[in-house]
Amino acid sequence: MSTADLHCEYDIRAGDCVDILNDLDRVHCIFADPPDNLGLKYDEYDDCVSSSHYEVRLESWVDTFIGKAGITWISFNSRWLPAMGRIAENLLDRFKFTLELKTCVQTFTFGQHNHHDLGNCYRPLWRFRWANAPLYPDAIRVPSWRQQNGDKRADPRGRVPGDVFDFPRVTGNSKQRRKWHPTQLHEDLVERCIKLSTKEGDHVIDPFAGTGTTLRVCKRMNRSCMLIDISPEYCFQIGRDNLDVNWN
Repeated sequence: MSTADLHCEYDIRAGDCVDILNDLDRVHCIFADPPDNLGLKYDEYDDCVSSSHYEVRLESWVDTFIGKAGITWISFNSRWLPAMGRIAENLLDRFKFTLELKTCVQTFTFGQHNHHDLGNCYRPLWRFRWANAPLYPDAIRVPSWRQQNGDKRADPRGRVPGDVFDFPRVTGNSKQRRKWHPTQLHEDLVERCIKLSTKEGDHVIDPFAGTGTTLRVCKRMNRSCMLIDISPEYCFQIGRDNLDVNWN
């Protein structure tokens, strides 16, 4: 099928992602970057609840996502590694031999500065995948060291990158930055995850739309995409930037 034959749809829905997802059919991939419970000032969302309350939220989100997608990526703050470990252990025990976990990480040189201890320069990026969900590693190959240095043994296809994603934080001076939202992931990171997990024409959902990063990536890669966000204001901002998106 040629790119011209593809019909991709782009939608954004305002509301609670769990409620909305429960009414939807399964899709190929979910990419989720939930709020981190750090007290940031989101519109329409309380980012400062007790740890126990937040862990219940995390578990509900992950459980819902894996039930609706063949592959689920979730980016989260490293402080929640113990909680996510417990959640993952329970899921893997529940779905033995049918669900797998790949623990990746995003690293960045310029992390948040800390005068009192080691600064944080990484962000966990975990992938839950059902055994029958395909992967497309050839889609994300990059030039290898051998290729770049003229080694005749080099695989002409390049190499499949590892599980460390070296993409910078999207800071205030980045060309990607949308300043009307407090957080944002790098588009190249999202692109690699989606390329590995889907082919052209497949359907991706982002349950925490934020600035619409996943939508922008899907549009240039010919994937259908639905965004969900609890904030109608964020939905409006994304819709204003993307006039071809259906907004409900």
